[in-house]
Amino acid sequence: MNRNSWVRVIPARWFSLLVIAAVTWTASSGAPHRTRTRTSPKPSSLAEIVRAYRESPSPARKAPVEAYARAHARDTDGALARLALGVVAYEQRDYASAIASLQSLSSRLPQLADYTAFYLGASRVEANELAGTPLEFDPTHRGTPLSPLDGKAWILQARALKASDPSGAAQLLRDHYAALPQPDGDITLADCYQAANELPKAVDFYQRVYYQYPTGDASARAAAALVSLRSILGASYPPPLAQQMLNRADRMMAQHDYPRARSEYQLVIGQVAGLERDLARVRVGEANYANGDTSTAYQYLRGLDLPASEADAERLYYVSECARRLSDDAGMLAAVDRLEKQYPHSPWRFKALVSSGNRFLLVNQPGQYVPLYRAAYQDFPGEPMAASCHWKVTFQAYLGGQSDARELLREQIRLYPDAPYTAAALYFLGRNYQAANEFGAARACYTRIGEVFPNHYYAMPARERLREPGVRTAAPDAEVVQFLDSLPHPAVKPVDSQATPATEIRISRSRLLRRAGLSDLADSELRFGARNGGQPRLLAMEMAREAETPSQGLRAMKSLSADYLDLPLHDAPRSFWELLFPLPFRDELTRAARERNIDPFLLAGLIRQESEFDPQALSRARAYGLTQVLPATGRRYARQAGVRSFSPRLLFNPAANLKIGSSIFRSMLDSQGGNLEETLAAYNAGPNRVAEWATWRTYREPAEFVESIPFTETRDYVQAVLRNADMYRRLYAK
Repeated sequence: MNRNSWVRVIPARWFSLLVIAAVTWTASSGAPHRTRTRTSPKPSSLAEIVRAYRESPSPARKAPVEAYARAHARDTDGALARLALGVVAYEQRDYASAIASLQSLSSRLPQLADYTAFYLGASRVEANELAGTPLEFDPTHRGTPLSPLDGKAWILQARALKASDPSGAAQLLRDHYAALPQPDGDITLADCYQAANELPKAVDFYQRVYYQYPTGDASARAAAALVSLRSILGASYPPPLAQQMLNRADRMMAQHDYPRARSEYQLVIGQVAGLERDLARVRVGEANYANGDTSTAYQYLRGLDLPASEADAERLYYVSECARRLSDDAGMLAAVDRLEKQYPHSPWRFKALVSSGNRFLLVNQPGQYVPLYRAAYQDFPGEPMAASCHWKVTFQAYLGGQSDARELLREQIRLYPDAPYTAAALYFLGRNYQAANEFGAARACYTRIGEVFPNHYYAMPARERLREPGVRTAAPDAEVVQFLDSLPHPAVKPVDSQATPATEIRISRSRLLRRAGLSDLADSELRFGARNGGQPRLLAMEMAREAETPSQGLRAMKSLSADYLDLPLHDAPRSFWELLFPLPFRDELTRAARERNIDPFLLAGLIRQESEFDPQALSRARAYGLTQVLPATGRRYARQAGVRSFSPRLLFNPAANLKIGSSIFRSMLDSQGGNLEETLAAYNAGPNRVAEWATWRTYREPAEFVESIPFTETRDYVQAVLRNADMYRRLYAK
């Protein structure tokens, strides 16, 4: 099956298109999704011929766009073709051609006047045709709504002004500093100050770039300029702040460039004093630790003699981390104890408590991890991870049948109502009540999960419990209802049924850009609108409908509709849900699943989590395709799945991948005795780990096993796949 065959297996309702300018919906509306094919583009489609030209600029691919512009010289599509020609010419640094295409275009495209003005002005700046350039950018600053190009335009306007009035150019940038994209804004401001001979100010902004952005062209330019300015200014050269120097090394650490970071920290040690020097000394060891040289880091950090400070607290934390990695539990706990004695309120102690607790959690030693987590949330109640620490103590109390389990569960919900563990706490509080035959209290808990967390994992077992004898007929307990009502649960607003004027304008502009073959600019327009007064969900739906593949549409929806799991199905149109839970390759998926006696909706839920339905997905671990199959595993199962002439690239073929992936999953499900939760955990973390977790205790229900998984990634994965499957079942089962 070719990569575009998903078009024919998407439900027919996906091909219905909205014909109104405003974004409206009703409960019965379908899920429109415009599809793209890259083969045999229609000569009459401007978007297709522009896309082909832009992907591979050549005279042969440019000619159809020019012909289209001539044929439509009097209409909007002709103007859009000229805009596309100008944009591609600018991207290819053919500024003369860009200027020729874009001149006098603003009046023909009033809705996109800022785009034509920006690319025309930018081309003139790059071509050094500066006369009148500042006025060219007016539409990017004065239009309604605010243009995504506003900040970039101020930078180009300053560059145009720099030669004649560098001080004025610098002031222009300072006046609009908040709008400037970085580091381009600071490097341009530094250039303007240097041209104005305000050299200390130039140094200031070059240093901002050099120390905050350690890689890239702007950093290299700033470094060269600082060398020159140091020579010019001599003794009056403003030295960088110690924190700036430390920040540069920290940025390298954040980019995982550990050898460079270590060298940078060593430079800082030789140039600064005080706390920053001590921090740099500690972070030399951290760089070794992060680079995998744990023994060297352990020896180095233990040997450092520092005055009492947060630097020393940081050192002790990394001593505990080195000991943890080396399985030196005594050394780890000794460092934690020293932190308690010397720095009881330091955030590094909190981190050490959590990390040490995690060490014992992974080997199922509650006698060790419970006191560590308890100290963490009791001594640091304001830390974001305090809720997680409290939950680990609480859940262990529940599993162990402790007398304080109920109070801890209620405390979890009361203290951390917005934490990710609230649905779990509500569910197990309900189970606690149910075990004590307090069915009304249990009903109140299960009902609240469905109201507040309708699409989460725990909504599924809660619905099942509500159908059980005793709970089904019980009246909700008044005291528990009052307790739950007293907790803050921010209401999730329904998806807007009508677009605001600002949203309509963004959508209209994005559609014009897309007609011109400039899909990336169209998407940027929608994302900018979502951050600046638009309606993010409606803009996400527009972007997803216009995406080239369902996987791209899904990613757009997730990025701009992050709270969708808290939204009841009836509070959004069906199209909203089908864009979030697409079902491409439906025929092949259903066939592969049923041939191996797998629920098709479960397989869909797994694929959504593994690859987001991208058949070309390739993970860092070199897992391929929809179900993310490793080549060695795929080769082993290919013949069993009826796939011949196996090669790793065959896993990019959706039909082959579905056959092989479903065969692998069926085999794993059989090896786990049909236990679905354990199979999913094994699919993510490996069967050996799951075999160990299964021996930790006798689990009374699947939810207990799932919540006991010590790897957050695996626990979240299992819950997500099952939740996805439930959503697919609710959306598509009929």
